[in-house]
Amino acid sequence: MSPTPAPQTPPHPPAAPADTASGAAPAGAIPAATSAAGPWLMHVPVPLFAVVMGVTGLGIAWRKAAHVLHVPAAIGEGILALAGLLFVAIACLYGAKALRFPKAVAHEFGHPVRANFFPAISIGMLLLSIAALPHAHAVAVALWSVGAAVHLTLTVTLLKRWILREVELVHSNPAWFIPIVGNVIAPLTGMQIGQVELSWFFFSVGMVFWVVLLTVMIYRIIFHAPLPVKLLPTLFILLAPPSVGYLSHMALMGGEAAALDGLARVLVHIALFKALLLLAMAPTFLKVPFAVSWWAFTFPSAALAAATLDYAARTGSTGLTMVAWALLAAATVIIVTVFLRTLRALVGGHLFVPE
Repeated sequence: MSPTPAPQTPPHPPAAPADTASGAAPAGAIPAATSAAGPWLMHVPVPLFAVVMGVTGLGIAWRKAAHVLHVPAAIGEGILALAGLLFVAIACLYGAKALRFPKAVAHEFGHPVRANFFPAISIGMLLLSIAALPHAHAVAVALWSVGAAVHLTLTVTLLKRWILREVELVHSNPAWFIPIVGNVIAPLTGMQIGQVELSWFFFSVGMVFWVVLLTVMIYRIIFHAPLPVKLLPTLFILLAPPSVGYLSHMALMGGEAAALDGLARVLVHIALFKALLLLAMAPTFLKVPFAVSWWAFTFPSAALAAATLDYAARTGSTGLTMVAWALLAAATVIIVTVFLRTLRALVGGHLFVPE
């Protein structure tokens, strides 16, 4: 007898095209829902609120330039108006995510890195209160009151988490400065609406914990594993505390009538040194692939420009005025570039994707 032939295996169906199998979005479209990744709304990242920080910071810097260098005021005010629209749009988008996918938002808030970007929401409100103050006092007060309350709540919540939970040093990065040093922004509007003691309260919290956290961060950066490439832009956040600290210090000391003191000079010059250090690292930053983390380049650059503009005007130094012009131009180029790359990623369907 001849052996019975083995049963034939049915042929496999033809493989799906690569773009379909991977779930990648076609060019020119926001990614559609897939069984693996979930709908695009689920992947709207909370760091997107850094867009508001960067654009508002640039508007404030140009407003300062209008005041001390007599450039057209419409430039700064136009940028600030755009920032307000962006805040509304992003808040609606993230609010929709919170309603539709509350577990995704809870996961972000529990993430050791992303949780530190939630205070970008309240910082955006504090910055927009500065933008609104010359035009709508009541709106500015409302933005400042809500923003300050939310930011204080987030500061306490995240500090408590760091104290009570086991935190791996490798998870730390300069984004940790956001919930802490964001407090330093409060006096910029607070002093102009009569909240003197609260302004000193927020300034004290931000500046003292900045010094403590700076020590931890320098130790982590030098003696432990390098930052992931995607997080390298967060090194620019090191510029923000002394830059905003200078502006708030001058506001607390009397605003335009305040005289420069030793602390003000130290804050400006340490910010300028950090900028020089980051400039020396420019080739490294230019190799970082685009991600939402690029927005970490933006607000610190604008804050440094605003602080230097103010300092140069108070000292009357021609050299510092030239430096201030250069920093304002650099901040503008950085923010416009990051904004355009973000729009490109949005149109190409690469912005709201799982990480």
